[in-house]
Amino acid sequence: MKCSEKDSADSKDSDLVRKKLDWSCSLIVASFVGAFGSSFLYGYNLSVVNAPTRYIKSFYNESWERRHGHPIDPDTLTLLWSVTVSIFAIGGLVGTLMVKLIGKVLGRKYTLLVNNGFAISAALLMACSLQAGAFEMLIVGRFIMGVDGGIALSALPMYLNEISPKEIRGSLGQVTAIFICIGVFAGQLLGLPELLGKESTWPYLFGVIAVPALVQLVSLPFLPESPRYLLFEKHDQAGAEKAFQTFLGKEDVSREVEEVLMESRVQRNIHLVSVLELLRSPSVRWQVITVVVTMACYQLCGLNAIWFYTNSIFGKAGIPPEKIPYITLSTGGIETLAAIFSGLVIERLGRRPLLMGGFGLMALFFGILTITLTLQDHAPGIPYLSIICILAIIASFCSGPGGIPFILTGEFFQQSQRPSAFIIAGTVNWLSNFAVGLLFPFIQKSLDTYCFLVFAAICLAGAVYFYFVLPETKNRTHAEISQAFAKRNKTHPPDNTDPAAPDTKVTRRPEPDPTSTRDNYAKNGVV
Repeated sequence: MKCSEKDSADSKDSDLVRKKLDWSCSLIVASFVGAFGSSFLYGYNLSVVNAPTRYIKSFYNESWERRHGHPIDPDTLTLLWSVTVSIFAIGGLVGTLMVKLIGKVLGRKYTLLVNNGFAISAALLMACSLQAGAFEMLIVGRFIMGVDGGIALSALPMYLNEISPKEIRGSLGQVTAIFICIGVFAGQLLGLPELLGKESTWPYLFGVIAVPALVQLVSLPFLPESPRYLLFEKHDQAGAEKAFQTFLGKEDVSREVEEVLMESRVQRNIHLVSVLELLRSPSVRWQVITVVVTMACYQLCGLNAIWFYTNSIFGKAGIPPEKIPYITLSTGGIETLAAIFSGLVIERLGRRPLLMGGFGLMALFFGILTITLTLQDHAPGIPYLSIICILAIIASFCSGPGGIPFILTGEFFQQSQRPSAFIIAGTVNWLSNFAVGLLFPFIQKSLDTYCFLVFAAICLAGAVYFYFVLPETKNRTHAEISQAFAKRNKTHPPDNTDPAAPDTKVTRRPEPDPTSTRDNYAKNGVV
């Protein structure tokens, strides 16, 4: 009995030491530098346009009057402002569609480096638009910044997924979400009147975008390329071993190299899968459906609607208008703390509970928020309940749904399928983003405060879907995740099938060996 307790304690100690060893200095620097120049800028650009809205509209009006001799029509001004905000999503879609081609030629690391060119050029265009008197520069800059975001949100999760050990893959992947939240908070903070949120300094809010891009541009070249990319697509085993040694912080990386080589041998004669081939493949049908559902829920869950109501709810709670921007900072702070919490617990709790719990809690708090908004004029304390609900919805989103969709997309698919999978995920993400921006004003106008019931239904439907369909992917290899989906996909690996004999029957086995599974998939041409 004492021996077993001692063995158990030794096992726990070895697991703890192993996890500490997994977090090497190079791995931390790569994730932080990669996220600072990529997902941070995505979050920053989501919030940076809010503070200077009235100054930008005034700039549009002055530019129009200088050119045409009369003030701009209110409807035209509204249209120009809507284009300025929504064109970011159009650029994101374009960037997503570009990432496969760029990634195939340049690799993960150099895709991120080249992407900084988009960010720096967009920053210069937007920062100089006021001085040049050309509002078109601001609109074009927002589009280019969207292209940067589309590439970043595909290339960065792929890079982090491929450089991290499976034991900390979720925590490292959550860095993407954490830096999105930090970016949102930074945009809110710099937009305060005491900093850059003034009429004379608002262009500098957009000029700041160049700083993270330059930091990444000078730092990332000193870090290795993804070892999986080097082995799979460049067939550079020596380079891959060096990359593994750098990222894992140890000399003996034979086990990691052998795992990748095993998958490489299986896929030796398999080309990069196109989007159409991936959509048609029965062996990954439910993986693709799950990614589409996850990304759609990520954008359609109603968080954007929360930002629309925040100022009015704070005003009704009796907060003076001049103080509201400072109170709004609390939402960005809650986002960041919840994302950090998710990163700390994701390897303990797993992806599935955080996704289901996050969407389930959002549905609950959306329902309560609908009640408090409907009754907010009946009692003086009710608006404060609305504020609590808003903060709870934001915390629920960032504790799981805010970052896990990007992690799952990297975990579900093989190396040859991953670029196309991220194109599908990114396309759904940006189209859903655009749809929310386009349709939400009409939904809000028609349903008023009851619009949150629509988002509650979407969140509840997502939670139910994940309960029935999503397997846990924590600490699992790709072969094990594929096996978890095999029954639902109705594709079972054959047993010792001769590829020259087309009439050979497929023998189903309840618990096939992962190595055999991969070899049999390769024999039958199943990607």
